[in-house]
Amino acid sequence: MSGYRRDIGEAHPRLPLSESGGEDAPDVFLDWLAEAIPMVRSLGIQQMQRDGDQLIWQLALTPNLNDKGTGFGGALTAQTTLLGWCWTTLWLRRRGILRDVVVATATQRFRAPVTDDYRMICMPAEANASERLAEQLDQKGRGRISLVQQLWCGDTLCLEASGDYVVLAQ
Repeated sequence: MSGYRRDIGEAHPRLPLSESGGEDAPDVFLDWLAEAIPMVRSLGIQQMQRDGDQLIWQLALTPNLNDKGTGFGGALTAQTTLLGWCWTTLWLRRRGILRDVVVATATQRFRAPVTDDYRMICMPAEANASERLAEQLDQKGRGRISLVQQLWCGDTLCLEASGDYVVLAQ
């Protein structure tokens, strides 16, 4: 997909589901994501991994600095929103579902400055949220899930965010 150019309003081609039917290799998904959403190349994502129901990113602070030498709130907000979108998209892909996902609501609470490389964690807001999303998709063909994101700089919780992500009907 490298070098692919598209016009405003033109959707980027979806990443085909894994032939093995398993999870996407993180580097393959992140490469596709950087093509689909060009600003991803500038976000400093160093690693992506899944741990149970959590999606975790390791990020570099340098590309996200503000004028004070700490994390730029706008970049951090974009990252929390995108991490939730990725959580939902990857959850669908593990189930063999290719569907569009959009963010419906997003909120952030900044608790401390980000002063070094950091990690972001995304997880469902409630223990049974994944099951409810699966039921909604089965019954209505669309669904919504509430996710929370946390940004940790070492042992310090710097940012808490939440968002509702909608899986659109086909």
